[in-house]
Amino acid sequence: MARHEIIMPQMGESITTGTITKWRKKVGDPIDVDEILLDISTDKVESEIPSPYKGRIVAFLYKEGDTVDVNKKIAEVDDDMSAKVEAAPAAAAEPKIVVEEKIAKVAKKEEVKNEAKDARRFYTPLVQAMAKEASVPLEELVQVKGTGTGGRVSKADFEQYLKARESAPAPTKVSGRVEVVVMDNMRKAIARNMVESKLTSPHVNSISEVDLTHLVKFRESFKAEFQKQEGFNLTYSPFILYAIIQALKEHPLVNASLEGDKIMIKKDINLGCAVAVPGHGLIVPVIKNADNLNMLGLCRMLNTLATKARARKLVMDDLSGGTFTFTNVGSFGTLLATPVILQPQLGIYAAGMIAKRVVVLPEDVIAIRSMMYGTHTYDHRVIDGELGGKFLETVHKHLSTMDAKAFF
Repeated sequence: MARHEIIMPQMGESITTGTITKWRKKVGDPIDVDEILLDISTDKVESEIPSPYKGRIVAFLYKEGDTVDVNKKIAEVDDDMSAKVEAAPAAAAEPKIVVEEKIAKVAKKEEVKNEAKDARRFYTPLVQAMAKEASVPLEELVQVKGTGTGGRVSKADFEQYLKARESAPAPTKVSGRVEVVVMDNMRKAIARNMVESKLTSPHVNSISEVDLTHLVKFRESFKAEFQKQEGFNLTYSPFILYAIIQALKEHPLVNASLEGDKIMIKKDINLGCAVAVPGHGLIVPVIKNADNLNMLGLCRMLNTLATKARARKLVMDDLSGGTFTFTNVGSFGTLLATPVILQPQLGIYAAGMIAKRVVVLPEDVIAIRSMMYGTHTYDHRVIDGELGGKFLETVHKHLSTMDAKAFF
């Protein structure tokens, strides 16, 4: 018989911590392999975590609400069903009723006035204590819509307000003409990862433009039919993804990572696709084995992941395993950009806005064409300017010669 450790899983390559939102079992309960043990939330995803072992739960090392570093032990399971369970696990989560009673007692001890009022509402000691714990001043509670008798703010009202408050950056104070805004968890994670990437990889950018007039004309003629067939919009992104895949096949060193002094060239092409989530920053779900998909498959997979990202329904597997990243800054009206590499990858391609410009064609013919700037940002520890530039031109060669109609 053996005792097994349950560790905090890494929910994506850039995720370093997870928050335990709910234990689905209690200490002493039996559990089967793949039975859900707990729910975990990170800055980007919420996931149900199954048990990798069968047995009896003998210890929880953290309580609900705790944020834990990845790969740290959070629980123990013994495959001996008769194993003795510790009577009082140090960090076992307390029942909600006990927690509420403690909060109320703390409120009374601190002499929080149980008749604190504004012009319309009455706040119970419990709500006042919860507000203090969440650093919500009583005057801010005016914004909370009370559903109780006489507009009283209940515990459920306050929890709903906190949930909405935490979903977006909240101003904390105004000093003169300066408004101070507290970063939410997702923005903190983005800031931390961007700094880490810049400190890790010497970034180099190669930029060139490509003529997409033929692609623009095709999309305009086909988008209505595509929408009718598939139920979502046809964008330019899948065509760019296809061109990136072809370029990665021709330049496999770009589809790699660096571990110490070892270059790990990946045989699978897993494309990360940056998706802007309004109010929550940027998230990068991954199209696994993208080189095995045809154009329609890329369209469908990209739409599926983008929809899940905006609904915040991505799971751990959706964010892991990326080998190269694509971002479409042109969708924001940006002409070009120099993005930051998503570690531990070696490169990222940014597509700028497609815009009509006057260009000089062969034989000095002047014409109006639909042009796009593309940027290849790469890690100069492994990729030199020659390879970085050749990769970019290969992407644009495939885009400029693409027969889009043949894909559908």
